[in-house]
Amino acid sequence: MGDKTAEVKRALTGKVALVTGGARGIGLEICRQLAVLGAQVIVAARDETKSEAAAKELRKQGYQAMALRLDVTLKRDREAADAYLSGRHGVLDILINNAGVWLDSANAATPPDRPPSQALEKDIRGTFEANFFAPLLLTQRLLPLLRRAPAGRIVNVSSIRGSLAHLSDPASPVYPIKALAYDTSKAALNAFTILLAEELRGGPIKINAIHPGWVRTAMGSEHAELSLEDGARTAIRYATLGEEGPTGGFFYLEERLPW
Repeated sequence: MGDKTAEVKRALTGKVALVTGGARGIGLEICRQLAVLGAQVIVAARDETKSEAAAKELRKQGYQAMALRLDVTLKRDREAADAYLSGRHGVLDILINNAGVWLDSANAATPPDRPPSQALEKDIRGTFEANFFAPLLLTQRLLPLLRRAPAGRIVNVSSIRGSLAHLSDPASPVYPIKALAYDTSKAALNAFTILLAEELRGGPIKINAIHPGWVRTAMGSEHAELSLEDGARTAIRYATLGEEGPTGGFFYLEERLPW
């Protein structure tokens, strides 16, 4: 093994990373890639059985992984996650707010069931609970632990569908599908990213929103363009930023996206 390869594989040795929605899809692949880099990964998911199975499989492959039941929409689960991390690690280096839902239709390849003027309140509220309030409240809860890290990193898994510039541009690929609940929840998550980054600017914590791309998951559908491995790349990139890396931005790989 060359020195450069070894250096990459050791990049996150000793770091603690929590990934919400980590038991399947993009979240599981993010867990795997962080573990490959040496991180102690907390596979957090609302289905404890799936979380345990995912963590066990990672450990079988020689990585450091633990399971954590975490329904991000439940206050008691967020408090329990804080207690677990405080008691076991005393610090959190990386938080990936990946868990989210799409309730506008069957999946992101299917047109919304209703136009924005007829979107159901239950779908809008349910989407905001998972896609906006949950990552907001979890980040607030875990921020003291992130402050204890020498270089805390927060990655909010957003979407190009949260870009007001893209939603209002007829030339944008996302323009034709107007998914009110999902689109506005991700726009709100983007706004939170900006505001928290400005509050924390000048300190060691960096927070960015990312668009993973259109990925082949249950949400993205089998029609999506990207594999799970490719879909996790942007999250990994911004979870492992160096001191000179950006904060308060919105990115897909190296590309800065418009708000």
